Amino acid sequence: MAKKKNRTRKKKSEINRQTAKANRKTAVRKVRAAAEVQPEVKTPVAEAAPKPESQQKSASANRAEGLRLFKVAGRPTQEQCVLVYGERGPRMTWAERAKAGVPAEKFQAALAAKLSER
Repeated sequence: MAKKKNRTRKKKSEINRQTAKANRKTAVRKVRAAAEVQPEVKTPVAEAAPKPESQQKSASANRAEGLRLFKVAGRPTQEQCVLVYGERGPRMTWAERAKAGVPAEKFQAALAAKLSER
């Protein structure tokens, strides 16, 4: 099994600059020796901010919440949404619908009131 070569392009060019007149083996030895003498200095890490949920995770959580509210509202059809919330009703989120004055919990009561007006 062949030996894996871990040198990156940056390290290769560094080797070439440091040892212009040495052969490759000597150059590699010098670079390795220099790396052992001077260990890499780690940069101080800034305080890690709490990671926001991944886009996919938050999207699925939002979708699940929307489906839950849809069930609470009694699984309204698009026509029923238009009747209660107006023309834009089916395109609104449940938060927007609640701001409009009819949360999911009170949807069926609002629908009954609108149907009795007709």
